[in-house]
Amino acid sequence: VPATPAVTDIGMPAPGEGEVLVQVAASSVNGFDVAVAGGLLQGMMEHRFPLVVGKDFAGAVAAVGEGVSGFEIGQQVYGVLMPPFLGPGAMAEYVTVPASYGICPLPGGLDPRTAGALGLAGTAALDSLDALALGEGETVLISGATGGVGALAVQLATARGARVIATARPGAEADFVTGLVDAPVRLADYSGDVSAQVRELAPEGVDAVLHLAGDGAQLATLLRPGGRIASPLGLTADAVQAGSVTVHSILADPNPKTLSALAEQAASGALRVPVTATYTLDQAPKAFGDFAAGAVGKLAVTCS
Repeated sequence: VPATPAVTDIGMPAPGEGEVLVQVAASSVNGFDVAVAGGLLQGMMEHRFPLVVGKDFAGAVAAVGEGVSGFEIGQQVYGVLMPPFLGPGAMAEYVTVPASYGICPLPGGLDPRTAGALGLAGTAALDSLDALALGEGETVLISGATGGVGALAVQLATARGARVIATARPGAEADFVTGLVDAPVRLADYSGDVSAQVRELAPEGVDAVLHLAGDGAQLATLLRPGGRIASPLGLTADAVQAGSVTVHSILADPNPKTLSALAEQAASGALRVPVTATYTLDQAPKAFGDFAAGAVGKLAVTCS
């Protein structure tokens, strides 16, 4: 699998029983997509070629399969593809999606380009914060705050009344993170000694850590006794030596209820989807390169 995906023509998918066909208006690049394109999931998940990348989608229902109810042709929808194998992908003009999971109607006021960058990152952020059960006034360290998941997590954590310490380099990255919310966000420069900076900001230790970048086991040492760490990056309790720390391994679950809640918050303006650049489908390889080079926020890809 090439590290950079190529744009090519393949056959038009057709919806099977219980599926809807979506004409994709927009998708976005996630770390998972970059890992797939780089061949990092070979041997871990079945690969069915031609393999199309892309988890996020937003667009209009183009056709419905047998037995589908609740969706109609022309309806605006968004969501996340979560097949048990790699093959179908959302960074395409059309994609088939199970009607029962990973898809929900798009509320008015939320444009597809924005929605196409929300699903996977938003679900990962929300599921992580739910696992941490952040309380008002608690301090959470968000490591990897400049990425899509981190940028949404900063907003969601602040809305719960938590105090956020975020990792970002001074300059454009720091400005990006502090501009996400009205509340103060304290920063730790990840190009320096993060542990020393966090200990200075939280001498007793932080209550929770959201591990989106860096060494999770090392970050766990910054927790107070009884603290919690959530990681969508595969961190396990075995890797964390602190006995009183709880480790939550997160697998994003984009069920319709979660997707609807995120979309409503984004439509109302309570949650800002941080799209920082938009590419056409022909420019998708450049989007992958920019993501790998460390672009901040979400990179949207318009597909039609």
